[in-house]
Amino acid sequence: MTYDTIIRNGRWFDGSGAPSAIRDIGIRDGHVAAISADALDGTGCADVIDASGRWVLPGLIDIHTHYDVEVLGGPALSESLRHGVTTIMLGSCSLSTIYVNGEDAGDIFGRVEAIPRDFVISAVDQHKSWNSCAQYISALESRPLGPNVAAFIGHSDMRAATMGLDRSTRDDERPTRAELARMEAMLAEAIDAGMVGMSSQQLLFDKLDGEACRSRTLPSTYAKARELRRLKAQLRRSGLILQSGPDIENPLNLGSQLAQSLGLFRKKLKTSLLSAADVKANPYAVALLGPMARLVNRFGGDFRWQHLPVPFEVYADGIDLVIFEEFGAGAAALHLRDEVERNELMRDEAYRRQFRKQYESKLGIRVWHRDFYDAEIVECPDPAVAGKSFGQVGADRGGLHPVDAFLDLVLEHGRALRWRTTISNHRPEVLKKFAADPGVQMGFSDAGAHLRNMAFYNMGLRLLRHVRDADRAGKPFISIEQAVHRLTGELADWYRLDAGHLRVGDRADVVVIDPEHLDASLDAYAEEPVAQYGGLSRMVNRNDDTVQAVLVGGRTVFRNGQPSDLVGRTRTGSFLRAGRPVPALQADIADSEVLLDVR
Repeated sequence: MTYDTIIRNGRWFDGSGAPSAIRDIGIRDGHVAAISADALDGTGCADVIDASGRWVLPGLIDIHTHYDVEVLGGPALSESLRHGVTTIMLGSCSLSTIYVNGEDAGDIFGRVEAIPRDFVISAVDQHKSWNSCAQYISALESRPLGPNVAAFIGHSDMRAATMGLDRSTRDDERPTRAELARMEAMLAEAIDAGMVGMSSQQLLFDKLDGEACRSRTLPSTYAKARELRRLKAQLRRSGLILQSGPDIENPLNLGSQLAQSLGLFRKKLKTSLLSAADVKANPYAVALLGPMARLVNRFGGDFRWQHLPVPFEVYADGIDLVIFEEFGAGAAALHLRDEVERNELMRDEAYRRQFRKQYESKLGIRVWHRDFYDAEIVECPDPAVAGKSFGQVGADRGGLHPVDAFLDLVLEHGRALRWRTTISNHRPEVLKKFAADPGVQMGFSDAGAHLRNMAFYNMGLRLLRHVRDADRAGKPFISIEQAVHRLTGELADWYRLDAGHLRVGDRADVVVIDPEHLDASLDAYAEEPVAQYGGLSRMVNRNDDTVQAVLVGGRTVFRNGQPSDLVGRTRTGSFLRAGRPVPALQADIADSEVLLDVR
């Protein structure tokens, strides 16, 4: 029996949470053809990977990315591949590029996701050849995709394309009957084409870029109950998923988002909500998240929180950071594109008073804890301030208020002032509770967005390290098998994707990990320029000693931190349609012999 690849003597995890075991894995025609406790015959096998002392897992799944723009011109998506992520989800937070034109896409993605607007416009205008979900999927499949791709259709995308960006972002405008019918037809076509569902947004500090509608919130946030009910009804009938972000300042909105999942007197609505986080601004709210999910699911719902299973550390260049959108003074600065005007505003004493007042206010729910003593300067032309907090700088400058110290440094150095803070997920004991909670999904990496602000491409590896370290310390909170399941099979099964498992007959999406290098290198800072964004330096992760090999559809895409010749040249990934098996890129194994020996 001949194999294309054999992975020898690795600790095999099948993605189901079942006990792991030392096995040889034989791959043929893109699928797992054999799993054996005995050595497989390597005669004629072109590639034998020695996985002794290594873990062999199903490829990891990233359920929340914003690669919608990058995938058009850079479909290899190698920053995810190199960390063992073999399946990514597009279309999060109501944003997709299926119907909008380049100009509107630039306005919708540019500021919210911190992707340079001009490059968004250029990418969409240059590559767009589709006018439907089916055509969009065909266009992606014509590209040299690195990982597998699945997608939501974005509500803001449908709404802007149907009503126009201006009308779709006005409180006094409603879609006409014909426009609402068109959005329903778009969603129906998306369901038929194999999308996993629809993403929407009610969070009110995601703002538009550009000039015409600048600083309005996303189109989805303007939708009223009737419009949302009709779209959600289609999702209920199809059994597909609504991904949404609640208006965190409105408890009624959050409650309705939870309640909508219930199946009382109607079909339940599978709902994935942003997000479960241990935010510093409200350390007590975290105690309610798990119980709320369990209560909804106990009464017939199918609800999941999305959760980033690592500390949510963010970086900023000057004042360019989305957290400032959540209060008036911060949003006012980000509203101004012209640097001269923005600097003039930041010098104004009345503006500074407003900023200080809102910074110090304890009222309302917020994401950022607003503590400039908990914000470290990491780079600055003035070396005297590097390594200090803005609060310390204020004290050094004669007792300046931290806000004034921050604004002064932004005025002095602009984007050359780089700083960081951790907003949430800072308590390891809380992360352990989330990791074990069945109402919480591992996700929310935001890969492909916030290029200068965050890098969570290796979040799966960091969760595995957390679990492995606790196990070694004799204080396990979940097993390694359960952790692998949470990052792979659990997600694939809930989203109904042909991925996430490593059994005989499954497609061979595989990652080989050296557990001895689940170490401090996972936290190291790194940057890499992005060619399609004009060479903009993006925050990334580099753990080349940790991930030994990555295979997509049975073909090696990374080995010891280096991409193979296939990456960016040949399509290895497939578009994953909800509830449907993926046709093999190579000959199918249906007529081939398989060997299963799980002694």
